[in-house]
Amino acid sequence: IIQKLKKLGFKVIVLNKEKNWAQAYADHWILADNTNHAQSLQAVQMFISSHPDIKIDGVLTFWEDDVLLTAKIVDKFNLTGIPYSIALKVRNKFLFRDFCSENKILAPKYHLIRTQEDIDYISENFTFPVVIKPAFGSSSAFVVKVESKAYLKETYEYVQNNISSGVESSLNDGLDIFAEEFIDGDEVDIDILIQNGKIKFYSIADNYNKSKGIFFVDSGQAIPSRLPTESQDKLIETAEEVLEKLGIQNGCIHFEAKCAKNGIYPIEINMRMGGDYVYSYTKGAWNIDLIEYAAKIAIGEYVKIKKPAAPKKYIIGWDLHSENSGILVELDVPEDIKKYKWIEEMQIYKSIGDPLFIPPEGFEHLGWLTVSGENLLDAQDNLDETLKKISYKVVKFDPDASIGKTERKNRFSPAVLNKKLLLRTAKIDAIRRLDFKNQRNLRIGLLCNIYPESTDPIEINLTLTAKEIEETLTSIGYNVTILNPEDLYDVVEKLKRGDIDLVFNVAEKLYNSYEYKSQIASLLDVLQIPYTGASPFTLSLATDKIRFKKLLAYHEIPTPNWDYVYEPEDEIEDELEYPLILKPSNTDHSVGISEQSVVTNKQDMYKQLNSLMGDIKRPVLIEEYIEGDEYEVYILGNDKHDLQVLPLSRTIFTNFAKDKWHIFSYETKWTDKQQRSELIRQFPPKNISKKLESLITEIALDTYNIFDCRDYGKVEIKVDKDNNPYVIELNPNPWLSGSGKGMVSAAKVIGMRYGELLEEIIRMSVERYQKTARVC
Repeated sequence: IIQKLKKLGFKVIVLNKEKNWAQAYADHWILADNTNHAQSLQAVQMFISSHPDIKIDGVLTFWEDDVLLTAKIVDKFNLTGIPYSIALKVRNKFLFRDFCSENKILAPKYHLIRTQEDIDYISENFTFPVVIKPAFGSSSAFVVKVESKAYLKETYEYVQNNISSGVESSLNDGLDIFAEEFIDGDEVDIDILIQNGKIKFYSIADNYNKSKGIFFVDSGQAIPSRLPTESQDKLIETAEEVLEKLGIQNGCIHFEAKCAKNGIYPIEINMRMGGDYVYSYTKGAWNIDLIEYAAKIAIGEYVKIKKPAAPKKYIIGWDLHSENSGILVELDVPEDIKKYKWIEEMQIYKSIGDPLFIPPEGFEHLGWLTVSGENLLDAQDNLDETLKKISYKVVKFDPDASIGKTERKNRFSPAVLNKKLLLRTAKIDAIRRLDFKNQRNLRIGLLCNIYPESTDPIEINLTLTAKEIEETLTSIGYNVTILNPEDLYDVVEKLKRGDIDLVFNVAEKLYNSYEYKSQIASLLDVLQIPYTGASPFTLSLATDKIRFKKLLAYHEIPTPNWDYVYEPEDEIEDELEYPLILKPSNTDHSVGISEQSVVTNKQDMYKQLNSLMGDIKRPVLIEEYIEGDEYEVYILGNDKHDLQVLPLSRTIFTNFAKDKWHIFSYETKWTDKQQRSELIRQFPPKNISKKLESLITEIALDTYNIFDCRDYGKVEIKVDKDNNPYVIELNPNPWLSGSGKGMVSAAKVIGMRYGELLEEIIRMSVERYQKTARVC
């Protein structure tokens, strides 16, 4: 729509919470939260004040959510359009029923529902079936037919428990629910252009199957209407009467009505252009451009519209529906389908692997298309021919899963819970069904810590790594959404939306602590979102150095002799040989490790112990210091029989000053550039025996498998002067810095570029989910 306005020569000023895809077509932006009307009005006023050379000639929306805001802008800035007092009366369907009743316009019996007394009143006074609907809905979502009194309460509870602005954003305007008697008749839509109180153009379209079933899911629409001329005349007379009595003078209107035996019933009025294929079929049938004329009316330009006596074409718009909620596993739309002259337009919203929810779980379809013909029969034949060429398959959510098997109070009661659970398991199912040639179609959520203003060296590197991963994945075709656990609420909301297929988890901190790293993965498990890397269990074990050492000892993996204390007065193993190194039990990235961490006597040990417990307030691991080179072993894979060990990395400390210990202290890693420059790094190691290389590799593989690492990981091993290797640490999700450090450098040795490494991790993660049993 914005692109069309731009082509028509309009200067477009977009009012929105943030800049988005429309940036290419917008001349200016006014940034404000559209749901906060006061903020938006103030932002428009500030824009006008700060841009005296720019004159705003009109305001227009094609989005139901912004109808009331548009009306307020009309009022405040004296623009052409529908005043707020009228807009509110129309936008609220309950108030619209009041208006019709007060003005002797046909309206079904209706009643607002807020208490049990209201339900009792409807049961006793209404003729069934009745319809329950949200007062501020903008589509058929949560509009439900109730066939008998027995289902009234449970249907109301279903609507009440499910409606939210998160499901249908137009409900930001209000969550009132009311009931009205069902009107039997032909449902039609009238698309109207009105200027200065005069209808300049109208087009009537028939709805297919709108009253079929209890959820009012129509199959499509046909234009022009097949109703008798007399019925069409009565429809436009009613529309004219309603608009005149409301006082609607200018706008593009989508008017919905029913032709019943006793007359015309207005159902609702949308004070903007109809959605989906309305623009397409109006342009195709009558050669009338609703966008162009809506814009001209909005700026007060007088329009003359000559409607043809007969349509250029007869057009059917058709929605592509599924018979059940499930996962789209097949979608075949021939690439050359648009060569058929009768295809007017086609929009497909879903991709293979996407979940699809139909009532009661949701109100979605795959997309829509419009076809034309020389007459309605011809158009119907062309539609049938087209639908034969389009095939899709939606697999029901696993009937063997526990979802939905809990005892149901009624046919609606599990809808809220089920949709959330189905959406979560749908992500796992979608990953399992993914064809690897479509891997780049995955929508990636990059879970990463970002600190734009930080001066902390670790946080700076975390931020840089996140940016490198995002830019690289985006550059090779992935759709990437940033998920920053520093704003956990935002992360959960983005994940709940359901538009992320796989999370690439490189998050290190939660609530400013490395301790909670495993809880981030736990959240993803709870939400049933597939993700790369280690499980919460593995992350927790690897972060907790004491439990890590216990498990190494149990499996007889060589590691320096050790002990631990929770309090300074705890006893320490007498057999430990100095020098010893003291480490906080559950920090990462050498936090809490310094030159003072290595001690040579009991007095220094207790001094350092008291210092650590005073500063960091955590248990302390005490282990024998190993003088020697340090090896990093990077491993890719999941199946123990198909793991890939990248070339080893070796760090040699011999250039350190004699009074410096051969360790990666916090200073060496992050702040002391001079000392860091004295490290000798080798990728791969030079002049080591094959026997030692194999021994280091085998110990690292055993450690990786014992701790059930997934997709990728790093094992740190120190080798003493006698070539005895000792496991020091495990990092299940090692850093993936694009600047050529660590795992990225090891991958480069075998010719694997940065983007290829990231894609390999994604591929292995997908493959892992495809091999594992279903999670219910």
